[in-house]
Amino acid sequence: MNVFGVDIGGSGIKGAPVDLERGDLTQERHKVLTPHPSTPDAVAEGVAAVVENFGWSGPVGITFPGVVTSGVTRTAANVDKGWVDVDASKLLGDRLGGLPVTVLNDADAAGVAEMTFGAGRGRKGTVILLTFGTGIGSAVFIDGRLVPNTELGHLELHGHDAEKHASTKVKEDEGLSWHHWTRRVQKYLAHVEMLFSPELFIIGGGVSRKADKFLPLIEGIRAEIVPAELKNNAGIVGAAMAAAGR
Repeated sequence: MNVFGVDIGGSGIKGAPVDLERGDLTQERHKVLTPHPSTPDAVAEGVAAVVENFGWSGPVGITFPGVVTSGVTRTAANVDKGWVDVDASKLLGDRLGGLPVTVLNDADAAGVAEMTFGAGRGRKGTVILLTFGTGIGSAVFIDGRLVPNTELGHLELHGHDAEKHASTKVKEDEGLSWHHWTRRVQKYLAHVEMLFSPELFIIGGGVSRKADKFLPLIEGIRAEIVPAELKNNAGIVGAAMAAAGR
């Protein structure tokens, strides 16, 4: 069964059809830059450009970088504030010509995909996926069940949102070395571990492709730490799963 998944991020909007039996893309993903300002209408145009690139005409799952409840976007930390309290399912569905649309938190989507097809398969206890990108997204699982919309990137660390201190964007903006940035990530992981005592951290987002550059540098964390196996495609796969009711 193939279903389309779209992953809206602070810097890019990417998507592709997904084979839900294998948990993998059936075609190379298509990506457009996230518009600035990233207003609801402008982002909807970007989503449409991705979906229409494939001539898709079935259900579409779409991730959003913020809290989503019943298809309504409740927060907008890394996109335009105009997204707050928007019925995103209706907005995006209308722009896609009435296609069935399911909208969910981006990290939750990535986490569900990793728990089903990737690094979290078969893992019990507390598992936390963290996506490092424009911000820091999180997905928390208890014995395989998702606790939605946790948004742990907004935990306070050194008086600020943690994602303002340890996201991949901060690494790039401040020109941090892998060693310097990893020290920040380590402090963040220690804070999350103190609060939740997970058995496993899964590190996702685009930086997961370079896990060998920083994961071996992390010290003092009791939980096992592994890179996301689906890497930066996890959100697309999880979005498609949500659209299929999985």
